[in-house]
Amino acid sequence: MVAKFPRWVWIGAWTLAFAAGFVNVVGLLGFQHQAITHLTGTASLLGAALADGDAAAILHLAASIGAFVAGCMLSGFIIQDSTLRLGRRYGVALLLESALLCAAVPLLERGQAWGMYAAAGACGLQNAMVSAYSGAAIRTTHLSGMFTDLGIFLGHALRGLPVDPRRLRLCLLVISGFLSGGMGGAIAFRRLGYPALLLPAGIAMAAALAYWLFRLRQTRRS
Repeated sequence: MVAKFPRWVWIGAWTLAFAAGFVNVVGLLGFQHQAITHLTGTASLLGAALADGDAAAILHLAASIGAFVAGCMLSGFIIQDSTLRLGRRYGVALLLESALLCAAVPLLERGQAWGMYAAAGACGLQNAMVSAYSGAAIRTTHLSGMFTDLGIFLGHALRGLPVDPRRLRLCLLVISGFLSGGMGGAIAFRRLGYPALLLPAGIAMAAALAYWLFRLRQTRRS
């Protein structure tokens, strides 16, 4: 059983999952038709490219993976912890995520793969920034773990085994946020094109400001 989550964890998890789902759909609908927020499909494509000896595809896919990992590395350098807790430099990380998404827009509009790499770096930064809280794994840029946990919970329920309701609600929260972001991203991309990425960039910036204000209130109360 995980401890009770404060409200800011629920709000933050849904908001970041929404932003990730939004970014991923833009990548899938864009000129490369490639997922951005997770690496499973990209790694599979890289394996196929290696088997085919396609040097251009190998370079591009390896760069996409490298950009995501670089974003995770940057998060580790800034935050210096894999466990979500107040007092860390989440505001800085969120502002960098916003900057990377903003930088991706003009690059993608010019058909440059560097835009994909900037967006992948932003998603890696976000995913590493929010890894765990109070013993519960929190991944906001992909759903494999959340759907796996959901299936396990359903199996336990069928056997009459205890199920952690908070962890179950967290899974459903992240899934709903990612799917909602995907819907919003599809609608926005078809109307705006790549500038649609400015919306999740704005969300990351607003989250950074909200975090700093929240920390300021907490400091004044203590």
